[in-house]
Amino acid sequence: MNISIIDPISELFKTIGPTPRLQILLAIGDGEPCVCHLEAVFGWRQAYLSQHLMSLRKAGLLETSRVGRNIHYRLTDPRLLGLIQQAAELQRVTLPKLSPSPECTCPNCSKEEDGVKNPVQLETA
Repeated sequence: MNISIIDPISELFKTIGPTPRLQILLAIGDGEPCVCHLEAVFGWRQAYLSQHLMSLRKAGLLETSRVGRNIHYRLTDPRLLGLIQQAAELQRVTLPKLSPSPECTCPNCSKEEDGVKNPVQLETA
């Protein structure tokens, strides 16, 4: 068997393997959160978060779009969530449902109704 043909699979697992990256992928889910949303969800410094986002982008797992001053992230292939969910099932792990902290005021985290901002839940499982 030619081992080199399975190298891309190994690289995928190396890229998504670190816990923070799995958390980011789960937080993005099938949505398009912006960086400030992810900062609010995790409470991480922007530099730390950006480092992981850059690795996921370089691996071709994330795409970006700009809305005003905000950069939004989405999975390039939603099947990645299924892979993570299958891995969780194999390990008998229940994946967390990640939601924004009340401090995040970006359009993805809150919506305005009658002049009052209300948090929007991010469902990932």
